[in-house]
Amino acid sequence: MASMEDVKIWKKLLIDGIPYEVIKSEHLKVAMWKWMEKTILKNLLNGTTMQKTFREVDKVESAEITYANAEFLYKDDEGCNFMNMDNYEQFNLWDEVIQDNKYFLSEWDKVIVQIFNERPINIQVEPSIVLEVIDTPPGEKWDTATGWKKPATLSSWLVVPVPLFVKIWDKIKIDTRTREYLSRV
Repeated sequence: MASMEDVKIWKKLLIDGIPYEVIKSEHLKVAMWKWMEKTILKNLLNGTTMQKTFREVDKVESAEITYANAEFLYKDDEGCNFMNMDNYEQFNLWDEVIQDNKYFLSEWDKVIVQIFNERPINIQVEPSIVLEVIDTPPGEKWDTATGWKKPATLSSWLVVPVPLFVKIWDKIKIDTRTREYLSRV
């Protein structure tokens, strides 16, 4: 059993036999020195989220999530296919589970796979990646100092706002957590 101190952002909890990750946590203090933790939890098996409030008397259990190195192989109708680099077993994860991480995968990319009960459940990608711009409207020369943004379609079909000086075929660095432009490479 874990303590209420373990109900913090990025911690993994086991609720009704299902692993969850705390993606938002707010500490609330109520009358008589009692406290609560209001959270938003992400189901690591199917990607859905739920709100849950933990009281100071609630018992929480930590989810035993292990990690392994994997390589992205290809995408098909069944989802995304990976190979565990530790034991060379191949596995498949549905797009609904991977969610937006599918936009940051290219063939042979290295990822970290989350394993629960000896079964792959999700992946983690690098915090930032480099992608190529395949479509964006032209920026005007005099607009570079205004800080305005324009949409750019990247090689993974992700559309992000970029500064006006970015052109087609430029390689840019994207933050995978916020989907924001970081820099031109």
